[in-house]
Amino acid sequence: MFEYFRPTRQAPSLDLISIEQLVQDGIRGLIIDLDNTMTPWNDVEVVPKVAEWFIKVKAAGIQACVVSNNKKRQRVAVVAERIGIPFVFRATKPRRRAFRAGMGLLGTGPKDTAVIGDQLFTDILGGNRLGLYTILVTPINEHEFIGTRVVRQIEKVLVWMMKRFAPAKPFSPKIH
Repeated sequence: MFEYFRPTRQAPSLDLISIEQLVQDGIRGLIIDLDNTMTPWNDVEVVPKVAEWFIKVKAAGIQACVVSNNKKRQRVAVVAERIGIPFVFRATKPRRRAFRAGMGLLGTGPKDTAVIGDQLFTDILGGNRLGLYTILVTPINEHEFIGTRVVRQIEKVLVWMMKRFAPAKPFSPKIH
């Protein structure tokens, strides 16, 4: 059970994920969460370092799309258009349908697609259910939807249990 919640890699933030490592690992497409991964929760501002990271991603030949549970199409569209990538809103992650929709937009499959997000119960669980490469990032800030704050407490218990009862096999989880 714990394997569904264990990311392939971890990174302190989206912009610190090594594009070279992604290329080396055969990744051609990125499904990226919006809230607290690309932008602060309920915000449309993309900070310059994140925008620059997306330019480097495109230069490396990797495609990206936003897959967000956010219900506001306009908000998701504004952020995606600023970066120049397609999007899926009302994704209902961790349902597989959302990730399949993202892969459909990218023209990729499970072997060459990575999911990047800040939540174990949506991004990592959903990606792992389809056998995708998953990257957990630290949330941008603590301000978020009340339901997400409740889930974060459950995530803390899950992480404690994973460390105690099912420690990860040794590998360097951080991408630099």
